Amino acid sequence: MKLVVGADHAGLALKQLVAGELQQRGHDVLDVGTFSSEPSDYPDFAELVGEAVVSGKAERGVLVCGSGVGVSVAANKIPGVRAAVCHDTYSAHQGVEHDDMNVLVLGGRIVGTALAHDLVAAFVNARFSGEERHVRRLEKVKALEKRYR
Repeated sequence: MKLVVGADHAGLALKQLVAGELQQRGHDVLDVGTFSSEPSDYPDFAELVGEAVVSGKAERGVLVCGSGVGVSVAANKIPGVRAAVCHDTYSAHQGVEHDDMNVLVLGGRIVGTALAHDLVAAFVNARFSGEERHVRRLEKVKALEKRYR
């Protein structure tokens, strides 16, 4: 799978570990930064990851900041992005299966490396169910997005 990863300075270390793990599992990983521990602005990386997903440069994305909240809020401002903070494996796969989540968000100061690997694996291995009720709900989400664009 083609994946894009991004993080601000607070998520840098976890992003690097996640990217390495994904590459070891055979995924094609586009890393859009940051590449420095110098303070940076999370909306910049949320935009880069979101744009890569929406444009088709990547199928899905992983974003990391200190708590995960900032990049989640910023990424969800991009039409077509469905990002969620997930700190448990159920949400990481269920978000894809039911809601067609396309960006997984992690808190680099909250999630340990072992859990992060499990979360990313659950996210990457999940598929949208295509069940009628989930499609109907997704269409309603897309309609909201259009209405408030």
